[in-house]
Amino acid sequence: MNNMKKVLLALFLMTVVNSCNMNKKDFLVIGHRGAMGHETENTLPSIQKAMDLGVDMIEIDVFKIRSGEIVVFHDEQLDRLANAGGKIEEYYISEINQVILDGGHKIPQLQDVLKLIDNKVALNIELKGANTADRVNFIMNYYVEKRGWEWKNVVISSFNWDELREMRKKNPDVAIAVLTEDEDPTKAIPVAKELNAVAVNPWFKTLNGENVKTLQDAGFKVYTYTVNETEDIEKMREYGVDGIFINYPERAM
Repeated sequence: MNNMKKVLLALFLMTVVNSCNMNKKDFLVIGHRGAMGHETENTLPSIQKAMDLGVDMIEIDVFKIRSGEIVVFHDEQLDRLANAGGKIEEYYISEINQVILDGGHKIPQLQDVLKLIDNKVALNIELKGANTADRVNFIMNYYVEKRGWEWKNVVISSFNWDELREMRKKNPDVAIAVLTEDEDPTKAIPVAKELNAVAVNPWFKTLNGENVKTLQDAGFKVYTYTVNETEDIEKMREYGVDGIFINYPERAM
């Protein structure tokens, strides 16, 4: 090969490498309640849409209902999305199965989501309701031992830190993320250390470059919610967060 050909080959390889670097995602893209910007949140179609869009992780919310099952839903009350009302925790599974959500969808159980995802993408399970840790841990243990799931693909999060404590008592190994609201997220560092958490998940409007670095220097990933607008996505990229929860995953790809 003569020198000119070598130069041209080197330039071509540099172009390929640079193109790959430009397209490399610098944080995890986490589908918020599936891909709720496209399909009714926390439903199987929303989760499927998030998978189709190529997310790194999917986030869902769970409650334990009166008959003991773990169902996937965000609100304490059914009214906003359903043809029924009242507290979801007061329902029996036979009643839940009759509820119709916007778009004609049904409320899934956790097992329905696990079967659909089938360990193909990571799953963040947010414990919304009380007394969810025990049953969620039982279900996840079964799916890890019998259905091919891996603990590395599971994260448990909650604003209810006592429920996270219960989860940690029952499972010393599962990845835990501590959710924070409108407070300084660095105040969660002590409880994150207590729980041996992997991450602190703050509201994106509470973040800046300094507190992101403080959290990361303390040993925690920073997965922030819910970042939908282009300028906010870019700002989170500048801050160096480790992942964003987003309703429209394609905007961050």
